[in-house]
Amino acid sequence: MEIKYINFNNKTIAELKSDLIEIHQPQDALEIMMNCLYNGADGLIMYEHNLHTDFFDLKSGLAGEILQKFSTYQAKLAIVGDFSKYQSKSLRDFIYESNKIGRINFVASKEEALKSMTK
Repeated sequence: MEIKYINFNNKTIAELKSDLIEIHQPQDALEIMMNCLYNGADGLIMYEHNLHTDFFDLKSGLAGEILQKFSTYQAKLAIVGDFSKYQSKSLRDFIYESNKIGRINFVASKEEALKSMTK
C-alpha cells in the first residue's frame, strides 16, 4: 500500500494506491485516515476495490462505522468506483444522501474525487 499526496486547489489530498483490499474493518480505515490527517491531508481518495465487499452490504454495518469515523474527525472521503452494479435500493439511497451532504462522496473517477474535495 502506498499513500500519494496530491496538491489540488490549495488542498492536500491523500490517495490510497493499492490493488488489494486494504479496508477489512473500521480500524483499518481509521488508521489510514489518521495517518493521512497527521501528514497534512485535507481528505482521502480510495477506490472501491480497496474496500471489503461487506462495505457495500449495509446490513453488515461496516460502511456506517467507517463513514462515522470520517464524520467524527471531519475528514473528507471520496470513494472511486462503478457503483451502478449494486442493485440494493438502500445502498443507492445511501450513496445519494452521502453525495448530497458532501463529506463522503462516491464518484466515478479520480478527477471527480479531487473536485469533490474542494467543495
